[in-house]
Amino acid sequence: MLANKTIAFLGAGSMAESMISGVISAEKISPDRVFVTNRSNADRLEEIQHKYGVSAMPQNELPIKQIDLFILAMKPKGAEEALHSIKDKLNPGQVILSVLAGITTEFMEDHLNPGQQVVRVMPNTSSMIQESATAVVAGKHTSMANVELVKELLECMGEVYIIDEDQMDVFTGLAGSGPAYFYYLMENMERVGVQKGMDEETVRKIVAQTIFGAAKMVLEKEEAPTSLREKVTSPNGTTASGLEALRKYNGGEAITQAVEHAAKRSKEISKELEGALVTS
Repeated sequence: MLANKTIAFLGAGSMAESMISGVISAEKISPDRVFVTNRSNADRLEEIQHKYGVSAMPQNELPIKQIDLFILAMKPKGAEEALHSIKDKLNPGQVILSVLAGITTEFMEDHLNPGQQVVRVMPNTSSMIQESATAVVAGKHTSMANVELVKELLECMGEVYIIDEDQMDVFTGLAGSGPAYFYYLMENMERVGVQKGMDEETVRKIVAQTIFGAAKMVLEKEEAPTSLREKVTSPNGTTASGLEALRKYNGGEAITQAVEHAAKRSKEISKELEGALVTS
């Protein structure tokens, strides 16, 4: 149970703050059981401590033996150094969780002592409003009890999905990069509305509500998007005409390629990053 655990964030950037905000707001854990540290920015630590009531301190003052769950939340290039700094102070029951892009469970296991429990997670930017779609990948030594613990923590930021490591790249293409695809769609819909004389603020709200409503229909009705699309598409109607234009201009293929390209780039970044860390 998360309430009985202690958590330490190694890094105090925006993702760490999103997670701290979520877990404190959800009252899943007492602020005095949450620690946060970074390499050198004392002002940032003071800001986080004042804002959330957590314990902020330099890394060399962190009570490592008391921590149940360590969260790597620095820049990816700092991962190797962070792992080495705590490696020989850990016991096998402690869990290392990474929210760093490109850092695999295998990489973490290779830089820690044999048998150490690790978890890789990927939230998306909607974690800022507790509406993230977050992926969880467990390391080969991680117990199911600790996977459930991590899931409980991440549910403070939105919905959580347990996947395999080889699915992380496509998850990145779908959910990690996904919000940007919808923002791009909204940009273009908004532009048409403004060009046709609508107020920019009003049309933005209309477009956002339309996308929100469509997403909520999928989640609450538990029907496939294809089924919902067919139900609202009358023959020869306005929706059919709009969809025909999407087909004519390869809208579906554009979406497919966006996901494919993002997934491919995710795989490339992992290889590039691991190669750079190994040779540095």
